[in-house]
Amino acid sequence: MPTNSSEVLVPNQRGEQLAARLDLPPGGAVPRAYALFAHCFTCTKEYNAPVHISRALQQQGIAVLRFDFTGLGHSEGNFSDTNFSSMVADLVAAAGYLATHHAAPQLLIGHSWGGTAVLRASEQLPAVRAVVTLGAPASPAHITRHFAGQLAELAAEGSAEVSIGGRPFHLKKQFLADVEAASTEAVAPGAGRALLVLHSPQDRVVGIDQAARLYTQARHPKSFVSLDGADHLLSRRADAEYVGQLISSWAGRYLAQPEPAEALSTTHPVVVGLRAGTLRTDVRAGAHALVADEPVAVGGTDLGPSPYDLLLAALGACTAMTLRLYADRKKWPLAEVRVHLSHTVVSRGHERIERVMELLGPLSDVQRLRLLEIAEKCPVHRTLHAQMQVATTLAEPLPTATTPLS
Repeated sequence: MPTNSSEVLVPNQRGEQLAARLDLPPGGAVPRAYALFAHCFTCTKEYNAPVHISRALQQQGIAVLRFDFTGLGHSEGNFSDTNFSSMVADLVAAAGYLATHHAAPQLLIGHSWGGTAVLRASEQLPAVRAVVTLGAPASPAHITRHFAGQLAELAAEGSAEVSIGGRPFHLKKQFLADVEAASTEAVAPGAGRALLVLHSPQDRVVGIDQAARLYTQARHPKSFVSLDGADHLLSRRADAEYVGQLISSWAGRYLAQPEPAEALSTTHPVVVGLRAGTLRTDVRAGAHALVADEPVAVGGTDLGPSPYDLLLAALGACTAMTLRLYADRKKWPLAEVRVHLSHTVVSRGHERIERVMELLGPLSDVQRLRLLEIAEKCPVHRTLHAQMQVATTLAEPLPTATTPLS
């Protein structure tokens, strides 16, 4: 499924560029809110959990910025120079990017050690209203359990090669010192911020006892959901998508809702705009926003339906609405309408739209045939068959006689 996603670069406090991806709601809709996602320790923004959770949030109108921490994925910097404090600083920098270019994040989501980091970062981000942790430890020091055998070498030699999740990483002594210092303070969201703790009882990387500690030390409002059957990385797509839907429903209670968009025209209900170098078209219908585009194969970016898809959608929507109104007036048991449509060019000057209707519910044969007749009477259907005139003019200012045309 096409997604409204773009790659961006976020400068961190050291001046290094963090590779990020901004996932916006489909159809060009104005985001309900912006969220910031922190992936797990040594993971990247392209792991299963951040990708599918972000896409689930997209579908619910929440924009998500996910990024690779310093030295990971495609971000600049040396991972061995990073620590818990630098992760928190990266989060604050990413929040600053959103605030400058879009809107300050109201929602922070952190996976594993990233969850511990978003709790600490929330203290520096006054716009944050809600924080979500996924399989997160209650203390930064929990991470040292993964390389307990190398702690003595790390302290004595100043650096060591450690294995985390079966992958080798080079750490320096400063990492251990920073974690120990960061772990002396309780990690919990600040006053006035809601907390959602998500954790699997089957998590073999971070035990469920860590979720209990996080929940106990946090203030209300707080919630806990057990992700029964999920693993630590949420490697099953269904688990990640469930988490995204869950977060969206829960966060909706705490996020500030944007003001309704104003119409761009006082004379016409629909305004369509297209910028140079793209086929992506922004459509505003009154206070509603959506996107039209073309498939990649014909030069588009596939971020929205094509113009003909929108035409078919208009006919299908009008058909379904007309049938619903008629059936309700007749008190017929029409449970659901599904309209399948396609458009083909039969020959020059001869085009065909095929419309197949599914009428669900205990309808009689007579009722179904009558609804088939009523479909022909939907307003859009009539418009397509009418002698339509399209009056096209130029808006002011008009081009001068010397304006070159090409």
